[in-house]
Amino acid sequence: MPSNAVMWSILSIAVGYLCGSISTAILVCRVIGAPDPRAAGSGNPGATNVLRVAGKGAAAATLIGDSLKGLLPVLLARALGADSLILGLTAGAAFLGHLYPVFFRFQGGKGVATFIGVLLGLAWPLGLSFIAVWLLMAAIFRISSLSALTAAAVTPALAWWWNYPLSCLFATTAMSALLYWRHRSNIRNLLAGTEDRIDRN
Repeated sequence: MPSNAVMWSILSIAVGYLCGSISTAILVCRVIGAPDPRAAGSGNPGATNVLRVAGKGAAAATLIGDSLKGLLPVLLARALGADSLILGLTAGAAFLGHLYPVFFRFQGGKGVATFIGVLLGLAWPLGLSFIAVWLLMAAIFRISSLSALTAAAVTPALAWWWNYPLSCLFATTAMSALLYWRHRSNIRNLLAGTEDRIDRN
């Protein structure tokens, strides 16, 4: 990392948060003239809700954008020579930016795609494992939230099992806990048997 390590560390974390604060779902829907995802469907500005209110193309764009805004700040920090602690903090800042975006009155999404992005930047095997678990659960149950919650629960366990640095373990555990918090209404719906399926119109 450059000689002024503290300055670059703070900059890396700040860039992570600001990148995370860019709401791809809202911007994509505005560009194509679709309803604001915060006021339609489930009210969540994320890829699954964009799929409901704007279709597959908009959902794919949202998924890619939300993943990149998690991935790119971590890759930038890595390119600057950041240590594992700063990488974890940058990843966490990008994730927090998505959940509580400064550009959109702190009304953000639930963090699944951005979590995938930061995982791919932190430790790509964890990111690929998250995707694999999500796809498997989605294929079996057709419920996006259940797939995400299962993948999020597995991720810190894999970080521990594969002996990643403590900073990575703490970062993945904290982000997984926040993802669960943001999905608390989905958890209630799952327990009640009323959660929407991915293929529901």
